[in-house]
Amino acid sequence: MRFSDLLNEAIFAISANKVRSGLTILGIVIGIASVIAMISIGQGANLEITRSIEGLGSNILTVIPGSARVGAMIYGRGTAQTLKEEDVEVLKKIEGVLDVVPITQRTLQIVAPNGNNTRTTIIGTSEGIFAVREISIEKGSTFEEEHVKKISRVVVLGKNIADDLFGDENPVGKIVKISGINFKVIGVAAPKGGAMGLVFDDMVYVPITTMQKMLAKSDYLTSILIKVESKDLLSQVQDEAFFKLVEKHGVDPQSPDFSIISQEDVLSTLTQVTNIMTIFLAAIASISLVVGGIGIMNMMLTSVTERTREIGLRKAIGAKNREILSQILAESVLLTFLGGVIGILLGWLISLGISKFAQISTQVSFSSVILAFSVCTAIGIFFGWWPAKKAAKLNPVEALRYE
Repeated sequence: MRFSDLLNEAIFAISANKVRSGLTILGIVIGIASVIAMISIGQGANLEITRSIEGLGSNILTVIPGSARVGAMIYGRGTAQTLKEEDVEVLKKIEGVLDVVPITQRTLQIVAPNGNNTRTTIIGTSEGIFAVREISIEKGSTFEEEHVKKISRVVVLGKNIADDLFGDENPVGKIVKISGINFKVIGVAAPKGGAMGLVFDDMVYVPITTMQKMLAKSDYLTSILIKVESKDLLSQVQDEAFFKLVEKHGVDPQSPDFSIISQEDVLSTLTQVTNIMTIFLAAIASISLVVGGIGIMNMMLTSVTERTREIGLRKAIGAKNREILSQILAESVLLTFLGGVIGILLGWLISLGISKFAQISTQVSFSSVILAFSVCTAIGIFFGWWPAKKAAKLNPVEALRYE
């Protein structure tokens, strides 16, 4: 039997009972749409995580005091006091390192001349922070190495802080008070948004020396950022930095008093979590596919029973078992194919709706569409095989006698 004839017969058989066929297809539609939507949410989450990590700057290693997991970099800093400026000089000598940026961080009150004030994160750092974190300047300029050396009382405001304190007024050149000490605003950072729990627009930047001597009154660092030449060197630089600091601190490598976290580590950990959640959600959604498949099998068994005399007549005039088998399988696969096409479109629309109204990132990939079609075909063959086999094995004489 030619493929075109097989397809025409399958379409005719399905069209003969539109309501039953429609309800059977509906089960596949719901299943496929659910799977597509769940996978798109998971893939969207992975994409959002990747963008968020890239927002921290590219090819960066973060050294924090004390022993910490990956989450420590995201949700907070280590409270141990083990990192100092000397460690920065050691790390700068490692091959493949472009820059090393020390950070001392505190949450302090900042007050504008007009009385507006807010409590926010004050970052004491070197001039390299702006290049490493890829922070551009909207107004004014950044502080320079000379400001760091001279312990200058200058400050660069994050966009949100500048708006909170000065509104539409240009803050550059104005004096603000941080913990009662006057600082001159020399720049305002351009809007950057947030990344991995850090909101850059809510941060204020001052020279590291000024922070240590006047505000924190401590020589210990909150963290150290290491900018690496390329992504390929991250692992190598991370290992060398670890052993350099172990030697410098004189600690046991098995229990160091610091941690070095790579962006790749963070990405790998969070991607693994989202992948597990995606699989879990897709597995739950797949239950409806099984239900839809059972519906198809039930319909095909009913169809075989109703067409017993027709099948007997076909076999009596020379139809072979494989042709009967192919006909019933074709009907089953066509049902799932139609359900799959509609389900993919519905899943795509659901994903768009989730992205627009729930503000959750979604991404329908080509691979998920191919997967959906593959699953549809597999369901059609798997659940249609038994009814098709039953039809093919019918005895033509008994089938013709069937009432």
